Amino acid sequence: MSPERRRLTLALLLSLLIHTLLLSLIFDGQGLGLPGFGFPWQDRRIEVPDLHVVLVPAPVTATEPAAAAPAAAIVAEAKPRAEAHPKSDAATASHAAKTPSRTDGPGDTAPPPIPEPAVIALARPDEAIRVVPATPAPPTPVVAAAPSASSPEIAMPPLRDAGDAAREQAIELAKLDRAMQEAQRQAQQLEAARQDIARQEAARVETARLETERQEAARQAAARQEAARQEVARQEAAQVAAAPVDVAQEAAARREATLRAIGRQLDEEAARRDASSARRGRLFGRTDPNAELILYAEAWSRKIELNMTFDMVREAAKQPHTDPLVTVAIRSDGSVESVTFVRSSGVAALDEAIERVVRSQVPYQAFSPGLAREFDVIEIRRTWYFDMAIRLY
Repeated sequence: MSPERRRLTLALLLSLLIHTLLLSLIFDGQGLGLPGFGFPWQDRRIEVPDLHVVLVPAPVTATEPAAAAPAAAIVAEAKPRAEAHPKSDAATASHAAKTPSRTDGPGDTAPPPIPEPAVIALARPDEAIRVVPATPAPPTPVVAAAPSASSPEIAMPPLRDAGDAAREQAIELAKLDRAMQEAQRQAQQLEAARQDIARQEAARVETARLETERQEAARQAAARQEAARQEVARQEAAQVAAAPVDVAQEAAARREATLRAIGRQLDEEAARRDASSARRGRLFGRTDPNAELILYAEAWSRKIELNMTFDMVREAAKQPHTDPLVTVAIRSDGSVESVTFVRSSGVAALDEAIERVVRSQVPYQAFSPGLAREFDVIEIRRTWYFDMAIRLY
């Protein structure tokens, strides 16, 4: 994960935590008017006590002063009735005091009991007073459910419904999900913007590089053209300046070639005269009555095979060829008189390489006194074979 994505993830988690704490904040949660936190696990699920409903009469307000006397009489008349049923009134008051009221929230308190109407005591006069009987008030109906023996008569605050808690939790989860989706969307937008900027930067760098390469190629082409033009001009100037010298050198070369051709012709004629008059020994196989001749031919073959001569024919021997049959004429002092190809290899380069190999090992061993008394030149014929080295058969 890249550092930028890691920082974005940490910021998102911190934001979700802060929003969760803010949504859990409640006021007057500690009873002192101070804010607190309301977590789902703080709710306690207990049995709700039975409902007690008490109906009380509405308070009567005095509208006219003239009604004070009848009210006093009514109160005086009501006292004996109240004394006649003290137990029922006490029970009704007790039930009214103990009945809990259902509130909208855990922080609400039970409403205070309704105060009893004030009683005005008057002295009974000696004279007769005409009393207008008042309409008797209907008895106060008391609807009280029998208290359950298992539930204590304790005023408990109503609990929130489980469905409400589930709905609130679902709402919170939906809010968190939307917040996470929004954060992911913003992160994707940031990543897309970053990638777009990176692509634009890469395209700009590539365009600058291509432009630089184009300018460099144009400069090099111009430099090559200028160098070629200068070289042509220099060669033309050199040709114009060296024309007389070239004519003289060409004439001298022709004279030298003519003299060399004459010398080679004279040498060949002398060699033919020597060959016709020299004593020759020939070994075209591996057997001969003269043992010294056989030993000399074997020594000559070993020198060709054992020295590092294969490198001279390695490349030419890779071409398809025929094993050549070669006759080498050696003088008594170990020099080579001639190299004759009885059967060519079919590859001119290989034939030339074989002749170079033969002449590179000069001088060979001089003839022994016995051979020198009998021969001036010995001709040795061998078949040349090439594998990892030169083999003479």
